[in-house]
Amino acid sequence: MKMKISTKPLAAAAALLLGGCMVGPDYHRPQVSVPATFHELPGWTQAEPAAAGPKGAWWTGFNDPLLDELEPQVVVSNQTVAQDYANYQQALAEVKIARASLFPTIGVTGSGTRQRSTTSSSFSSFSKAQTVTNSGSLEGNVSWAPDLWGSVRRTIEQNSATAQASEATLANATLSEQIALANAVIQLRTSDANIDLLKQTVQAFQHFLNVVADQDKFGTIPPSDVITARTQLETAQASLIALGIARAQDAHAIAVLVGKNPEDLDIPHSTAMPTLPTIPVGVPSTLLQRRPDIATAERQMAAENAAIGVAVAAYYPTISLSALDGFTQSPLGGLLHVANYVWSLGGSATETIFDGGLRGGEVAAAKAAYQAAVANYRGTVLTAFEDVENDLSGLRILAEQSDALDAAVRDAIRGAEIAFNEYQAGTVDYTTVATAQATQLSNQQTALNVQESRLLDAASLIGDLGGGWSDSALHDPRHPESAASAASAASQASASSAVSQ
Repeated sequence: MKMKISTKPLAAAAALLLGGCMVGPDYHRPQVSVPATFHELPGWTQAEPAAAGPKGAWWTGFNDPLLDELEPQVVVSNQTVAQDYANYQQALAEVKIARASLFPTIGVTGSGTRQRSTTSSSFSSFSKAQTVTNSGSLEGNVSWAPDLWGSVRRTIEQNSATAQASEATLANATLSEQIALANAVIQLRTSDANIDLLKQTVQAFQHFLNVVADQDKFGTIPPSDVITARTQLETAQASLIALGIARAQDAHAIAVLVGKNPEDLDIPHSTAMPTLPTIPVGVPSTLLQRRPDIATAERQMAAENAAIGVAVAAYYPTISLSALDGFTQSPLGGLLHVANYVWSLGGSATETIFDGGLRGGEVAAAKAAYQAAVANYRGTVLTAFEDVENDLSGLRILAEQSDALDAAVRDAIRGAEIAFNEYQAGTVDYTTVATAQATQLSNQQTALNVQESRLLDAASLIGDLGGGWSDSALHDPRHPESAASAASAASQASASSAVSQ
């Protein structure tokens, strides 16, 4: 007669064991002090949606074809990003490993033995009989350590937060490398602009030298004027040559940032500087969601909080359940008959009575690690506010300096023209002309450097605002349906973001 065993009580018991208590503190994000407005943003108003501004690729606001071409390549070719992507994949795998401990381990064992034995006959010592026997077994086994105190679930919680921290680290690395690429392109364009300026200066100085040399032929000027004019020209030529070093280094840096060998990327000279983009800043509190480095610090804090629960669970006994079900028979024939059916159930419990303060030390260490993570999180937030304030003050002050330099450049150009005309008229010596020309070149180069600094500060501000990234892009590895798409989406997190939310 075949007996039917109801699985409902077993399922209910399993559900009860799986839903056991979880020791240790539940995670709550600590409060941080957030200012209402940025100090370095006078006349602050709520950022508008800026419908005409760039939404997906923030770098398009610079209106530079090279940036538009190369920035998307950072996501797929940059080796720093590739390394962090692999680290994120590893973190997702660690979540799967931890989840496996929630479920029983099921195995099947089969064995077979063929044995020959020899026995002597009772009638004659010279007569021997040989016997061959076959034996075998087929057994299934189940073992399970129910998560009564939540140690496994806290470990899953810890590994999931760590995976999210890795995902945010990936987004932060992607954004950082993209900002570095923007900086390199801006510096390259500035080198090109400086090259154009010095080429024009060399042509002008060559013209001045020709004029001075013609006057020297007639003996109307002192010989020192020719030497001064020639020295000016040669100095400008040397400076022009030196700019080639800076441009080559910028080009090499750009190639490496997009995962290419330096010799594989040829960047033609350009006469156009990038455009200074308009950047909606928004309210300070949005930094807590828009900066991936803040998200990394916050997720690390959650992971350390879960680690406290893992350490506390060590105070409670460990319970293991096991079961065996199968058939064994010797000889082998009729192995699967009911008469050869065997089964066993077992359970064990282990509790540490004395450990010399080991568990107490581990709990204290976990709590201290959590406090360190809290301090790191709050420090990261403060640094984020500092970064944005620095960028805003830099943009504001540089804008004022740029206006003053524009007037200085116009006056310097006019002053150099007047000085040269007066020299040709014989009313001033060439030292006056050389001084005026040096002032003009210095002001023009300073104006270019200020323009470069404004562009670099704009790129820095975009990065310090999070590049439009949001922590809502983080996937929860505890839910397989979201984790399945996380791997492919994470590497494009920063590329699909906008400057303003």
